[in-house]
Amino acid sequence: MNVIRNAATRPLHTARRQLRVPRLLQASVRFTHAKADIVDLDYEVQIPKDGNKTDKALVILHGLFGNKKNWSSLAKAFCKDLGRPVYSLDLRNHGSSPHAMPMTYDTLAADVLHFCQAHLLQDVSLIGHSMGGKTAMAAALSPQLPEGLLKHLVVVDIAPSKGSLSTEFQTYIDTMSEIEMSGVTSRKEADEMLKPHEADPMVRAFLLTNMVVKHHRPQFRVPLNMISDSIADLGTFPYNPGERSWAGPSLFVKGTKSKYINQHNIPTAKEFFPNMKLVELEAGHWVQAERPHEIKQEILEFIS
Repeated sequence: MNVIRNAATRPLHTARRQLRVPRLLQASVRFTHAKADIVDLDYEVQIPKDGNKTDKALVILHGLFGNKKNWSSLAKAFCKDLGRPVYSLDLRNHGSSPHAMPMTYDTLAADVLHFCQAHLLQDVSLIGHSMGGKTAMAAALSPQLPEGLLKHLVVVDIAPSKGSLSTEFQTYIDTMSEIEMSGVTSRKEADEMLKPHEADPMVRAFLLTNMVVKHHRPQFRVPLNMISDSIADLGTFPYNPGERSWAGPSLFVKGTKSKYINQHNIPTAKEFFPNMKLVELEAGHWVQAERPHEIKQEILEFIS
């Protein structure tokens, strides 16, 4: 099993790649506000021993404030157990991917479909958590989905519902902005600033994976202003029940301690995805972090 990162500077078994954009175009792509621009997403890939890079690939999408590293252990396990390539993506405005507006589920899904086509992926099993789950659903329902590209859909603790995001997300953004302006130089200091707004140390540590210190000042990899401007869009969903459906096999994984999937939105999910299966694991919203072995087994059984 090989991990592709940057073949030019690192050994083959630890290489990371990004589709290359001409240098003169990168600035316009990274900070564009054009309506329909496609972003070339940064990624990490696990390649099985037989060298297969395209057939029956798994593509994994993280949630808000996440990045391609969030599923690293599970991605390696999927590659080893299934013998298939596994691509973990940085969605736009996250990780090492370009910064671009708008940040809607239409544009997020378009980026993912572009990635799959650019890498010639076939019979894809698309896995997404939270914002990544909504992106995966939007890609499955997109009129631009090429025939035969998507084989399985796995959605982790999110539903295709419309509503407002919890106010805690804007509070996170505001506090992260305060951290940038504060001049603190350590994660410990930044954690103290987050603590009054988030009691869970796991969530605080997750948010602070985005922080780097440059020139003795804290800076977040995610563009806080762009994400703040996109909060309303990230609470909604681009389709209404009855408009679109995808009849392929779909697995929804609910954390029993989470309310993101509930009795009110399960019928909506079934209308969009009539061939869906719902399983519950004893966990909160971050099911893959709290129950990695159990969710791995559920996904392996589903797509094998």
